[in-house]
Amino acid sequence: MIEKLDKIKRNFHAETKKVSTINDIEQLKIKYLGRKGIINDLMKIIPTLPSEQRSLFGQQINLLKTDVTNIIEEAHKRFHSESSSKVKKELFDITLPGKHPFIGKKHPLTQTIDDIKDVFARLGFDVAYGPEVELEYYNFEALNIPTDHPSRTDFDTFYIKNDVLLRSQTSTVQIREMEKKKPPIRIIAPGRVYRPDTVDARHSFMFHQVEGLLVDEGVSFADLKGVLNQFIKTYFGQDVQMRFRPSFFPFTEPSAEVDISCSICGRKGCSVCSYSGWVEILGAGMVDPNVFKAVHYDVEKYSGFAFGMGVERITMLKYCIDDIRLFYENDIRFLSQF
Repeated sequence: MIEKLDKIKRNFHAETKKVSTINDIEQLKIKYLGRKGIINDLMKIIPTLPSEQRSLFGQQINLLKTDVTNIIEEAHKRFHSESSSKVKKELFDITLPGKHPFIGKKHPLTQTIDDIKDVFARLGFDVAYGPEVELEYYNFEALNIPTDHPSRTDFDTFYIKNDVLLRSQTSTVQIREMEKKKPPIRIIAPGRVYRPDTVDARHSFMFHQVEGLLVDEGVSFADLKGVLNQFIKTYFGQDVQMRFRPSFFPFTEPSAEVDISCSICGRKGCSVCSYSGWVEILGAGMVDPNVFKAVHYDVEKYSGFAFGMGVERITMLKYCIDDIRLFYENDIRFLSQF
């Protein structure tokens, strides 16, 4: 039996000299050390030997197994080292210029919202948030919007069921905040809103708004104009012109739409401003007394103003973008510019 072990050892050493790949080493390991390998088969012979031969034969098998294991491990290390060195020589050239890693950036709409929050933070406004899936009461009734108003139809609002809907304006947040707090209140409420509009260069069924609300004693329309003028001059620059146009909103009285001079054409006229030189960026007004009554505020004591602006429109004006759809197409060529 000892002669048989010597023969196996000689064969193993002869086969190791023929190894040329890591796969050859794996096959050799399976052949000699595997569950059905040669050494495992030798171990099964031990119980059949005379008792006086078992100990010596077992020791010889263990020595053979140790020898085989060490040689295979050394071969593994050698091939891995050679392979790694080869890869480094092939792939690493210190004379090549470095590769600039791609770094993600904030979406332009997120940047705009952050900038708006920063401006109003300096004016003393806190940030408030509300649910996007809203009750009809907060979206319409508490905002003094009558039941026969066109905005309450399926053509202008996404209804989920009965009185549950996707909010069509962030004005819902002002009601929720006034229910929780007593004046003075000074907040802005950024967030997504939803309306079943036809998608084109200036409209989308989902977009972003920032609602603003200030309530205190003695608040006037002059305060509203002063705050908005400060925001517009800070955000768009001192050269931008602003104008108020009389308008109507159910939750403010008096109401106005606020335009700024078109930054894309410089008031010369373009498709974005409908060749008028002016672009509407927000609606605003003094909070209607009926809204205060819905939240149980003393209308004789308190007054306030509210405004709502479209983030997409402001971003388009800020960066001279002429198509709102670019914000949602996830084109890395467009997004990487910001």
